[in-house]
Amino acid sequence: MDDRGESIEPKMAELRENENPRFEEANSSKNVNFSIRKKKSLQARFAYGVIFLLTNVIAWLFRDYGERILPMLPYSKACGAEERECYHTMGVLRVSLGCFIFFFLMFITTCHTGKLYNVRNAWHSGWWALKFVLLLVSFVIPFFIPSDYIQLYGELARVGAGVFLILQLISVIEFITWWNNYWMSDERKKSSCSIGLFMSTAFYIASVCGIVVMYVLYASKTSCSLNIFFISWTAILLIAMMVIALHSKVNRGLLSSGIMASYIVFLCWTAIRSEPASEKCSGQKQESGHSGWSTIVGFVIALCAIVMATFSTGIDSQTFQFRKDEAQSFEDDIPYSYGFFHLVFSLGAMYFAMLFISWNLGSLTRKWSIDVGWASTWVKIVNEWFAATIYMWKLIFPTLKETKVMNHEESVEEV
Repeated sequence: MDDRGESIEPKMAELRENENPRFEEANSSKNVNFSIRKKKSLQARFAYGVIFLLTNVIAWLFRDYGERILPMLPYSKACGAEERECYHTMGVLRVSLGCFIFFFLMFITTCHTGKLYNVRNAWHSGWWALKFVLLLVSFVIPFFIPSDYIQLYGELARVGAGVFLILQLISVIEFITWWNNYWMSDERKKSSCSIGLFMSTAFYIASVCGIVVMYVLYASKTSCSLNIFFISWTAILLIAMMVIALHSKVNRGLLSSGIMASYIVFLCWTAIRSEPASEKCSGQKQESGHSGWSTIVGFVIALCAIVMATFSTGIDSQTFQFRKDEAQSFEDDIPYSYGFFHLVFSLGAMYFAMLFISWNLGSLTRKWSIDVGWASTWVKIVNEWFAATIYMWKLIFPTLKETKVMNHEESVEEV
């Protein structure tokens, strides 16, 4: 038995040596396969971004030039006798609904996808011919829906657009926090302290200059009381954020508050620029039927900004994970949350509809304009105030939480 045992052991060792290369080769092949799938997944998000951009362009065409470019839509009772219910505001809402249907279906079919070998990963990253058919069907269906239901979708789109703005704000604030931690971390403190100080100063100078310029351009008359209120309140928020950030118990430094100050000044500027051109204190210029180059360039930039805001928020699923510390990444994990990505794009469809119709379901929007009107102005102002509130709460909350824990520990010790 001992001789047989001794003869078996070398054979087993030889088998292990022969199997190891095969195992390594199979493992290497599996890693390559995962790498290819991950690359396809990363490329797919840009394809969805292009689809979203084209949808924005189509919505704009229906709003401004639909009756010229598409004079003969397929007959549909939903479009009315002269098919006017499929152009202008209603046309934008119908295109938006089609985009929402497509991305919401993608959300339903890809949510909870966790691994690259999952079938839903292949659906997200491939099957483009089938998805093209699904996209066409999604765009056709709204043009056969009665206008009353489209109006109802418009009301729901206001809520969805508001949710999108909140997600975007949280994503922006998390990015600002990450940037502050990156430049002010202990490991980089010696080398980056001067850079961080320079950037903090630059952002605050830009913020103050922005407020001064807004006072000069949009609040030079005492009759511009609303603009004076908007700008003054923005200046107060700027000072409040700086004071809280420098408080001894918070001590977050000036970089993050400086970036946030520039952001809320920018939001205030865009809000004032959204005031109707008929207002004497408005940043909009009165223009007769023709659109100047500045208007067209501004429109294109705004259009790209919509797509970039949706895209950047959609790929930032980690910001909205509640248990970040416990999450472990593996080679076969998907690179980003597909469900969240498509959910953000479906909300983005509602958001761009509101921008194209200026948050107003009952009036026509001027050609080559995006997000202009009193409704748009107040949405942006509230967005600014909400952004500042979230940021200041994010600064204060850790201190309040720490104080609460200390008080609880003291009460336990006394007991």
